[in-house]
Amino acid sequence: MTTSLNSSALSSGSRPPLVTRALLLRFVSMIGASASFYLLLPVVPHYADASSGGGAAGLATGALMLATVAGELAAPRLIARFGYRIALATGLVLLGAPALVLIAATGTGWIVAVCLLRGLGFAFTVVAGGALTASLIPAGRRGEGLALVGIVSGVPSLVGLPLGMWLAAHVGNGPVFTAAAVAALAAIPSVPGLPDRERTCGRSAGVVAGFRSPALLRPAVVFAATALAAGIIVTFLPLAVPRSSTALVAAALFVQPAAATVARWLAGRHGDRHGPAGLVLPGLLVSAAGTLLTALTGSPVAVVAGVALFGLGFGVSQNATLTLMYARVPAAEYGIVSALWNFAYDAGMGVGALAFGAAAGRTGYPAAFALTAVLMLTALAPARRDRAAASSPGSPG
Repeated sequence: MTTSLNSSALSSGSRPPLVTRALLLRFVSMIGASASFYLLLPVVPHYADASSGGGAAGLATGALMLATVAGELAAPRLIARFGYRIALATGLVLLGAPALVLIAATGTGWIVAVCLLRGLGFAFTVVAGGALTASLIPAGRRGEGLALVGIVSGVPSLVGLPLGMWLAAHVGNGPVFTAAAVAALAAIPSVPGLPDRERTCGRSAGVVAGFRSPALLRPAVVFAATALAAGIIVTFLPLAVPRSSTALVAAALFVQPAAATVARWLAGRHGDRHGPAGLVLPGLLVSAAGTLLTALTGSPVAVVAGVALFGLGFGVSQNATLTLMYARVPAAEYGIVSALWNFAYDAGMGVGALAFGAAAGRTGYPAAFALTAVLMLTALAPARRDRAAASSPGSPG
């Protein structure tokens, strides 16, 4: 009866408001965390290499990603024990304060330690913040709301990545480190104004519970498969195309996130009206097709069309998998969903970049892109099983 009433209300046009005061307040910490993270993402490896020599850049990036993944696995228990606000504030402190240490730190050990702390901080902000954000979005508009959140959180990455390197080259590393610290720390006063979840007593379910749930694991695996190519395109496309194609690389790296942003929004609106389950398989297929087309690295048209097609599929996959996973759990388990989805994102990007680098050294870049597309299609099995399960009677998907 409740479902029919809600459907009737939605069809009559009385949709609940999407942008509320609490969501606007949440955007403050979201932008602060993203700006702090992405400003330093390309700067710290360059700084480490200049300060400590060869190999330090890889250590810095590796430490950052390792700590991020570890933090994503640990964050649900932190949220269950202390609530959203404490977990989010802790993440902002760990993300911002250590950046100030880089002003005086020059040794590899100090830089790696800072990266470890900032990785943990970023993980806490995305998991706690993601779960909190989901609780602020009306269930009937979750797809559209998550698409809006993706746009807000994506803008700092689009601006921060090039801006950090530009500032480091023109005004020095110190001001960039300070700006990254201020971006995260200045967002902390917004946290007490956010709603909090009740703390739980005793042993709480961690992200392992998500791995044990087929309803959550299947879409997470599909999303991880699409994320394989996301890390590959950003990392290796500049190396795969002819050296004279600087403008092509710039255009491709703009087109891909732009297409993903548009696709996330459209997928969110479609998912709210027709359900997100039917979009998971098409998102995977379009992503793989775009990756395969990008294998034609000698053709500028094919490269731009390929990354655009991949971006469309990736954006659909981002929105559909996350919306679907949130729909399958109660609000108390939003932290588990946020952790599992972000783990799939980071693990997919990391594994994809490592495997692609090894494969390209043996086969060349075009063949490596084609192999990546084939590897992505191995996720067809869980995608089909999930689609069948979602269409069965009584399924929440």
